[in-house]
Order: sequence, then C-alpha cells, then structure tokens
Amino acid sequence: MKSDEYVRFLTEQFVQHMEKPKSVRKSIKEEKKQYKASKREQWFGLLPYAFSHYVKGAKKKLSKKMK
Repeated sequence: MKSDEYVRFLTEQFVQHMEKPKSVRKSIKEEKKQYKASKREQWFGLLPYAFSHYVKGAKKKLSKKMK
C-alpha cells in the first residue's frame, strides 16, 4: 500500500468518526468498556472454549453410542 493511499484511508476513517454525533461515539466507547473478557479468555484465547466444545460433543456422541 502506498503512503498516499494510507493517508487517504486514515483521513476517511477520521472523517467518518467525527461525523458521528458525540452521543453515539460515547455509547460505542461505553459498550467497549463494558465487555470484559474472562481471565481464561485473556490468557489462552479461544483454546479453552474450543476444548470444552469438543469435550461436550464427544460426551454426546458417547452417550448416543451407549444407548
């Protein structure tokens, strides 16, 4: 990406941001502040979620086989 394209992109983003009403910008900022990731999520990302999802699926399959 050339530098002039990058400057144009940054300018467009800045203008879009500034055209939003202040109340909308504040509400977006507050929404971002309210979301707080769990420690598990912060440290390991999506791996714990993926592992638990896998285990739940394996348990379901195992219980279906046992029936």
